[in-house]
Amino acid sequence: MFMKKMTTGVLAVSIIFASAWAGSAEALTPEGTKMIARVTGATPAGETMPNPNQTNVNYNVGGTDLGIVWDKGGGEYFIAFGDTNDTAGNWNRSNLLAISSDANLEDGLTFSTMIQSKPGHAKEILPSKKINNDEMTVIPTAGVTVGNRHYIHYMSVNHWGPAGRWYTNYSGIAYSDDNGQNWTKSPSARWYNNTSTWNNPFQMAAFLKDSGFVYMYATPNGRFGDVYLARVPENALLNIGDYRYWDGNGWSAAQAAAQPVAIGVAGEMSVAYNAHFKRYIMTYLNEDRQAIVMRDAATPIGPWSGEKILVPGDFTGLGQYNAYMHPLSNNGPEMYFIMSTWYPDYNTHLMKTTLAPDMLGDNLISDPGFETQIKTPVMAPWYVTGEGGLDRKLGNARTGENNGYVRNGSGWNAIKQRVVVQPYTNYTLKGWVRTSSNNTEGYFGIREPVDGAVAKETASAWLRINDEPMAENRGERRNL
Repeated sequence: MFMKKMTTGVLAVSIIFASAWAGSAEALTPEGTKMIARVTGATPAGETMPNPNQTNVNYNVGGTDLGIVWDKGGGEYFIAFGDTNDTAGNWNRSNLLAISSDANLEDGLTFSTMIQSKPGHAKEILPSKKINNDEMTVIPTAGVTVGNRHYIHYMSVNHWGPAGRWYTNYSGIAYSDDNGQNWTKSPSARWYNNTSTWNNPFQMAAFLKDSGFVYMYATPNGRFGDVYLARVPENALLNIGDYRYWDGNGWSAAQAAAQPVAIGVAGEMSVAYNAHFKRYIMTYLNEDRQAIVMRDAATPIGPWSGEKILVPGDFTGLGQYNAYMHPLSNNGPEMYFIMSTWYPDYNTHLMKTTLAPDMLGDNLISDPGFETQIKTPVMAPWYVTGEGGLDRKLGNARTGENNGYVRNGSGWNAIKQRVVVQPYTNYTLKGWVRTSSNNTEGYFGIREPVDGAVAKETASAWLRINDEPMAENRGERRNL
C-alpha cells in the first residue's frame, strides 16, 4: 500500500484490505490477556501468583527462557527451555527439558519432573561448545513427537549481535528414543546458514503436526525475518531430502525456491491448530512493534490474517518475548501460552487469553485503522518512506482516534505495509483517503514486491475507495 508524493498538505489514511479466500472460518482476536502463574525461577519479594515448580530449589534453575510445549503422548507434555543460569547466577546450560502431566492450567503449570544429570540439577540435553564466534550456544526452537520418537529443532548460535539479532551456524533436528533422557543430533537433518550474509530462512522454527505431515514454519536467525514454510511426511523428519518448501504456488524440492507465507518482523514463533474454531494460529514477537502478536488462517499455508496484539509492549515492562502455546488450548476458546521476560527477572510465565471471533474477517492488513500502534523506535506495522507518520488523537481520523499521514516534501513519500497474497485469488483493497483542499495528488494503491511496479492505484479527495478488485493474481504468488 502506498501513496505518491503530495505537493501540499496532509494525507489521512485508514486502510482495510480484505481477501476473497473461499471457505474460511471466522478470524480471531485475543482478548483479556493475563498472567496466571510463574513457571520457572524463584518467587520475588512481593509476588503473589502461584509458583508450583520452585525450579531454583528443585532443579538449580535460577533463570531460563522460552518454554516450548508439545504433546509427547500418554497425557504428558514436554517443555523445552533455553539458556539457563543456576541459583548462583552462572550461565552453565544452553537448554533444559521438563515433563508435565498437568491438565488444569488455571492455577499454573506444574512439572512432573525435569530431565536431570543428578538429583536436583536439571540437565543440559543438547551440548554446545560455548565458544564465541564458533558455537556460543545451542537453543531449542520447536518440538514434536511422532510415535515413540521425540524431536527437537534447535539452532547453533555462532555469536550474539545487537538487541534482537544473533547469527547461527545452522539449524538442525535432534531426536530421543528414551523418553527425553538422551538426545542425538542428526548429522544430516540440518539447514546450514550462509556465514557471509547470515540470511538462510530456515534457522528458527515452529512445528505443526497435521494430516500426516510435520509443517516447519521458519525464520532467519534473529527477530527480523519473514515466515517461510516447509513440510515433510511425519515419519521422515530426519530425511533432509524429503522436505518440500512452499514456493508461492506449490511444494518444491528446492530450498532456494521458498517464498514467505507471512511478512515478518517475526521471532520466537509458535504455530498450532485450534479445532474449536477450525483456525491455524501463529504467534511471535514483533520487535519493531515491541509486542507479541497473533495471526490466524484457515489453512496451514494461509492467507494469514494481519497481526493482532496478544501481549502489548507495556504489559509488564519486563521485556517480554515469545508465546509458546500449550496443546491443551487447541480445543476451545481459552488459549494458554508460556511467555518469557528479561528484566528484572529472566524467567518464564504462564499466560492466558480468550480467543473471540473478530470483525476483520480475513483482513491481511495489520492494524488497518492505526489504532493499536504504540510509540516505538521503529514505526510498525506501517512503515514510512520519506515524510509521514501517525497522528494520535488529533481529530484527523474518519473513525477511531488515529490516522496515518504523508506530508508534502521532495521525492517519494509514502506510508506502506507489505502483505503476502495467494495465487489464483482476487483481492479488493478498501480504504478512506483525504487530501488537502488545494491538492488532488494523494494516491492509494498497491505495488509489486519491494517498491516494484504499480499494480493499481487511484487518486481521491475525501472519499471511500472501494472499486473493482485492486489486484488479480492469475497464478503467481506476490508479496505486495
